[in-house]
Formats: sequence, structure tokens, C-alpha cells
Amino acid sequence: MSTRVDAVTAWESLFRAQVAVMRTIAAEFPTRDISLNEYDVLFNLSRQPGRELRQRDLNRQTLLAQPSLSRLIDRLAGRGYVEKAPDPKDARGTLIRLTDEGFALFRRVAVEHMASITARVGGALDTDDLAQLAVLCDKLRADEG
Repeated sequence: MSTRVDAVTAWESLFRAQVAVMRTIAAEFPTRDISLNEYDVLFNLSRQPGRELRQRDLNRQTLLAQPSLSRLIDRLAGRGYVEKAPDPKDARGTLIRLTDEGFALFRRVAVEHMASITARVGGALDTDDLAQLAVLCDKLRADEG
């Protein structure tokens, strides 16, 4: 069992590392076609079966507040990158589906974005460090609801 001091020290280190990495990644984001937040939505949809997800579930996977995510989805839909449809299993819900055009944009941006992530994160950590980091982060997310 960790002490409060250990937990707070680890949290501060994790938080500050995340901010530093995100600032670099955001500054190096490879396109003006979409924002980093829009990319995050496309990324999350690309990983789902049928490239679609209920909006409330998508909201749980992003760092955006629900109203901000709704506006972002509307912008992406207006540009043809996603489609919105009622959930046939629950009329109260909305399904968000990544279009072929949205998936093509995601893939194009992802290649360059991965290079930036690889340089920033992979440049600072070796293969064993990266594996351990993934394990530790998965432990922290284990109780995520």
C-alpha cells in the first residue's frame, strides 16, 4: 500500500509528464484539416466495430465535456467525416459513425501523428520502459467506469 506522499508525488509526475508530452504533440500536430480533439473522435470511432459508437460512450472516451463533444460531432458531420443516426436499439441514443471520407482523413493524419508520438515518447523511453508505462497506465484505468 502506498503512502499519501508517494501517491501524490507519482500523480504530480504523471500529470506534468502528460502536459509536457501533450504540448509537444499538439504543437507538432500534422494538419490544419482537423483539430487534435477532432482527431481523437475519429481515432476512437476507427477502433470500434463498424466504426460506430453511441455518443454517450464516445463521450466517456474523450476528454471533452458533453456539450463540447456534441458541437464537435456536428462540425465533423457537416464536413462529411461522421454521420449521426438514431440508435435502433434505444431511440434515446444517437450513433456516431465514421464515414469512409473520415476514415481516410484519419489514416492520412495518423501516419504523421504517429511519427511525432514515436519521436517524443519513444525517443525518451526504451522498449522495456514503454511496456512498463503501458502496464502502469492500464492499472490506473482499471477502475474506469
